[in-house]
This record gives sequence, C-alpha cells and structure tokens, in this order.
Amino acid sequence: MSRSLPMTDRLPHALYRAAQVRALDAVAIERHGIPGEVLMERAGAAAFALLRARWPGARRLVVLAGAGNNGGDGYVVARLALAAGWQVRLLQCGDHARLHGAALTAAQAYAAVGGSTAPYAGLPRDCDLICDALLGTGLQRPVTSRWAEAIAACNASSAPVLALDLPSGLDADTGQVLGVAVRAAATISFIGLKQGLFTGCGPDQTGRVHFAGLRVPAAIYATEILSARRIDWAREGPRLPPRRPGTHKGECGYVLVLGGAPGMSGAVRLCGAAALRAGAGLVTVATHPAHAALVNLTCPELMVQPLGDPAGLATVAARADVIAIGPGLGQDDWAQGLLAAALTLGRPLVVDADALNLLALAPDRAGRRDDWVLTPHPREAARLLGASVATVESDRFAAVAALQARYGGTVVLKGAGSLVRGPGSYSPAVCTDGNPGMATAGMGDALTGIIAALIAQARGRAGPDEPVAALLEPAASAGVCLHAAAGDRAARDGQRGLLASDLIESVRAVLASTEAPRPAAR
Repeated sequence: MSRSLPMTDRLPHALYRAAQVRALDAVAIERHGIPGEVLMERAGAAAFALLRARWPGARRLVVLAGAGNNGGDGYVVARLALAAGWQVRLLQCGDHARLHGAALTAAQAYAAVGGSTAPYAGLPRDCDLICDALLGTGLQRPVTSRWAEAIAACNASSAPVLALDLPSGLDADTGQVLGVAVRAAATISFIGLKQGLFTGCGPDQTGRVHFAGLRVPAAIYATEILSARRIDWAREGPRLPPRRPGTHKGECGYVLVLGGAPGMSGAVRLCGAAALRAGAGLVTVATHPAHAALVNLTCPELMVQPLGDPAGLATVAARADVIAIGPGLGQDDWAQGLLAAALTLGRPLVVDADALNLLALAPDRAGRRDDWVLTPHPREAARLLGASVATVESDRFAAVAALQARYGGTVVLKGAGSLVRGPGSYSPAVCTDGNPGMATAGMGDALTGIIAALIAQARGRAGPDEPVAALLEPAASAGVCLHAAAGDRAARDGQRGLLASDLIESVRAVLASTEAPRPAAR
C-alpha cells in the first residue's frame, strides 16, 4: 500500500545558511509557540515515513545518534521503528549525559518503550538500513576520533544510509567535506534547505534530497532573507516567452563566436552549433583562416568568417547582438588581439576558456564591466582571483561573490551545482540539474553558445531603452539550466561516454518541453 509522505520531492527554491535555519527554528518555537519537542517529533516522523516508503522491505535499522538535536531526531526515528515492529539498534556517539532539552525528551521516550542504547563500538553487519543522526548543521571543524570512525564505517557498509538534515561531516554552508562525511543514499532536510547540499561536495554526499517543512507557519520565512536560490529547468524554462507566429530570424538574435586557434576548431564549432540549437536566428563563427573552410562542413547552418587580422573584427561584428569569445582561442598574439578588439566593440560578451585565462594574465585589461558574462570553471576562477583551486572549491559561494565584485557583470562558476551571480542579485543561484556524465571536453563550449543564444534572443525582444546588463543574469541562469537539463536528457542512454555533441542534440527537445502546444488548424 502506498503512503503519503509529509514532504515533497518538488523541493523549495529558497536556500539558507545553517545559522539562518536555526533562527527559523527559534522563531517557530518562541514566536509561534511550537515546542521544540513537537518539531523534533515531526522531523522524526517524516524521516521514518521516508525510510518505509523508500525501503519497504527493511526491518533491521541501526541509528547512529549524536548528543545534539540531530541525535534527538534519530531517537524519534528509533522509537517509531521499534513501535512498528522493526529490529532497532541505537548506537550513541558522544556523551549520552550531554543530551538536553528536546533531544533528552526524545531519548527518554525511546527508553520508555523498551528501546536500548549502546555506545558506538562499530557497526553490526546484519542491518538493512542506517540512519545518520550524528552531527547537525553546527559542525565547523574537521571530524575526528570516534565520530570519524563511525562515518567511515557508514561509508564502508553495504546498507543504505538516510541522513537527517544533512550528511554528517558536510559543511551546511559551503558543501565541503570537513575531514570525512557520510555518503548517504538519501537526505531529508528540515524547515529550510541548506545551500551546501547542492554544490561543491554536497551532491556527492547527499544522495536524493527530500524536504520536510515540519508544518511551521509560512510567516516564519519572512524573518530571514534567503542566502541562495535553487534553480532548475522546470522553473527557468517556462519563463522563456513563446515565439509569435510571424517571428523572423532577425528577431531571434545574431551571435558571433570568436575563437578556434589552429588545432582547436572543434571548440568554436560546438559553441556555434549550441547557439543555433538554443534558438539564435543567425550565428557566425570568426576563426583562424587555417581551418575556416572546414568549420561548418557538418553544420551548414553556421556562417564562417576567416579572421587573420583582429583589426577586421569591427566589420565582422557590425550586426552581432552578442559576442561569445574564448572557445579554442589560445593565448598567442592572434588571440590577444581578438580579445583586445572585442572589448572595444560595445557588444555584450560571453567570456570563456582562454579568454578568461588572458584576462587573468592582465586583470586590469578590461576592468569591471556590466555587459559581460564570465563562465569560469574552478581552475579558471582561481587564476582570475589569484587564488588556489582549493580555496575556490572550499567556498564556492564566496568565490562567485568575489569574482562578481572584482570583474562585474554576471558570473557563472561552473561545476557540480553551478552558481550564477549577477550585479542585481541579492543571492546567488544554484543549478540543481545536471549529471557527472557532463564532465567531458566541449561541455563548456556548448554552455557558452547556449548562454550567448539566450542573450541574443532577449536583445531581439527588448525595447531600445532596456539596458543590456539587465538581460544578462536571467539569460545566464536559463542557459545554465537548459545546458544541464539537456545533459540529463542525453544521459538517458548512459552517462559514461556522453559527448558535448549529444547534449547539443538534446537542447531542442528540452526547449520543446516548455513550449505550449500549437493550436489545431481550422
């Protein structure tokens, strides 16, 4: 028999830092009179309902409980499982005497129904499920000693793990592993989604994320400004306006792609093809004369312009609505000349790959600009900031904010849980579509083309007085999600061996999924 879960797989889009969720919890208790014990009961009930629904044949449960409120949630799960006739072993990590408040009440209620507690001394082998209730959102230092041993044992076990609120050892704010972290099959997050679940190492540790709001009043969320926004194609796709029946290609924008040094013609070809598939009306690739005649052999819809002398770029770009620069660009004199010329043309730019590396070599070359989208991966971001890759990845939210503050415009920090931050945003956006099959050559070139195409189309629709800068962040957000959703569609045939060209072929179908059906002919 199916069960209705007190949660939703349609996750909220608001994301918060750990301190904010604790503040929301306090507001629910202090201003709205919901006792902490009631919230803990609801959290445990939601978690147990998820256990029963996701693993219906399980009957042997191990709960790893800490000494804080996360452990208290685990005690509720253990009590409910015991009442349902399950075999339950609750292993306490940390000092049981430190339990207090709602967590102590939950432990006492578990003991009152015959539940037993034992200090953690290793995981039993004969269990069907593990419930991770070790460490909550307050963790700020690397996990050590017995805690680290328990987490390592979890990860070595063949039993699936459900993490309560977030996997123990994961930083709720940054998504980084603090020494060692639980690799969960599923995570159920309470009251507010934590931003670290969705970027950095978060997606590696969480498994499928579920949410339980614990029936707190909606008014409590007005007391905190969300720290980040979750975006996906289901949200961004419907925002793209439909095309009028009389639309012509000139209204769909003109993209100019610059790049393709000798030996790297494939990058500009992928970028241009992606721009076409994402709906650009016209796309020209301006590339090195050594291979210009070959670029569009398999994509005749692309226009190609050989460009040996960057001084000729102004003529080539005369009709362009947006310039995408960087795919296969290289860093020689030709590449430097193209970038220098592109920066003077007064067109919005999507800057990627070697164009970013050239900016990093001379960061004052262009200063801060409002009219560009920068799309670095972590290594490129580190060069732009004069930092290490480890520093960028240790707090991707801080890194994207620093990039936007230093260079202006809109910044897309690529990676698992790509981040988008623009000049007018009060919080960054985190894309939760995408899959690891997309970790392959050419994916960034495709993203550059997709974002450029959406900017071009937005310019085609915009009025003459609408500032270009206002178009960039929405186009970048939609482009990141379109790219990720196309990757997910292409991965239906398998993630390993997924090519950028497979993703590009899927873009049209993903766009079609948001289009209104055509009216029947009369």
